[in-house]
This record gives sequence, C-alpha cells and structure tokens, in this order.
Amino acid sequence: MIRFFRKIRQSLLSEGKTGKYLKYAIGEIVLVVIGILIALAINNSNQNRVIQEKEQTYLNGLRAEFKISKLKLSELIEVNKSNFYGAKKLLEYISNKIESPSETQFSELLFNTFSSDISFNPNNSLLNEIINSGSLKDISNTDLRIQLTNWISTIEDVSKQENELGIQREKVLDIFRTNDNSLRTIFDLTGVNQEIGVQKMEQNISNLELLNSRKFENNILMFILTTNAMEKAHYEPLMEDLNSILKLIENEIK
Repeated sequence: MIRFFRKIRQSLLSEGKTGKYLKYAIGEIVLVVIGILIALAINNSNQNRVIQEKEQTYLNGLRAEFKISKLKLSELIEVNKSNFYGAKKLLEYISNKIESPSETQFSELLFNTFSSDISFNPNNSLLNEIINSGSLKDISNTDLRIQLTNWISTIEDVSKQENELGIQREKVLDIFRTNDNSLRTIFDLTGVNQEIGVQKMEQNISNLELLNSRKFENNILMFILTTNAMEKAHYEPLMEDLNSILKLIENEIK
C-alpha cells in the first residue's frame, strides 16, 4: 500500500503536476491522521471495556462482602440489645428490694448479659485489596468511592467504642475475680459446667449479695450507658452507611 502511494506521488512529480501532488499529499496525510485517530478510538474503546468489566467484577464482589457484613452487624446489634436489656433488668433487681430473683435467675441473667464479647468484624478483604492496589479509581461513581473510603475510618471509630464497651464488661467480671463471689455457681446453674466438663458443686455459694453492692451497681450503670451509646451513636449510623453503600453498588451493577 505504501509503495502504491509512493508510485502515485512520483508519477505526479515526474509529470510536473505539482498542484495535484500537493493536494494528493495533503489527502494522504489526512488519511493517515484519520487512521491514527480510528486506531486510538478502538484502543480507548478496548481499554474502557476492560475497565468497565473490571469495575463490574469489583462491584459484584463488594456487594457480596457488604451483604455478609450487614448480616454480621444485624446479629451483633441484637446481641448488644440483649446485653443492654439484661443489664437494665439487673438494675431493676438492685433498685427493687422487695422482688429479688432466685439464684438460678440471677445466674442466668449474669451469664447471658456478660458472656458475649462485642466485636464487629466486617468482610473487607476485597475492599482493602481495591484500596491498597490503587484500583479505587476504577469505581466510576464518585459518591460510592467516597463512602467506601469513609467506611474504613468509620470501622476504626466503631472498634474504639467496642473496646470501651469491653472495658466496662471486664469491670463487671472483675468482681468475680477479686471478691468472694462465685463463678462456679453461675456455671453450675446455667449448665456451663457440663459443657466444659467441670463437676457440679454439692452446695452453691450465693451471689445475690451483689444486689446490695454499690460497686456492682456502678459497674452495671456504666455498662448500660456504654451499651446504649454503642447502639445509638455507632451501630445504627453504621447500618445506615452500610445500606447506603449497598444501594449505590446495586445502582451501578449492570
């Protein structure tokens, strides 16, 4: 093809047709430029297609991750609520000197309220990979990019509050480590002893005297405050963020 064009140019020059030669040369240049532009357009189109396919792969993976995280958070909110209402019930027993729980009721309430640690562990493996590899730019929706970035810092804030809640929980449990109260009684009356293979005591030591302990009451109050703050100031806003992210992801998936 190049030889063909060269022969035409040489023929025009040899015949002295300079004007036609110039027009032909310009036309040839235009054709070359058009060819380059078409090639660039095809290349850009292929690159955009690859980026779009990559984005869709990321979006589908993120949707799966955030759905699992939503399930985890929903379950954790229920556990936190259960602990909150359990602690409030203990406070009612402390305040009401007339109606006292049985030893079994008290043991079950203590165990159910303070045996579960609170820790949100979202599935962020793909999100971390996207951020660390610099591929977050491949997410075309600006709002989604911002929310995905903010999600990581929000999780860190939630973790700090969970640590504070864990401290308040430990302060309640410390009463059984430092005083003459009996964890063994709680294990016996809640069936934990059977699960861990510990023989049941012939005579249980009562823990009901804790209902008259100011230290116990103060620790329960702090636990209630921290548990409530965990839900209202952290878990509920976190669930709103999670739902917002999922909605944006769903809108971008084709």
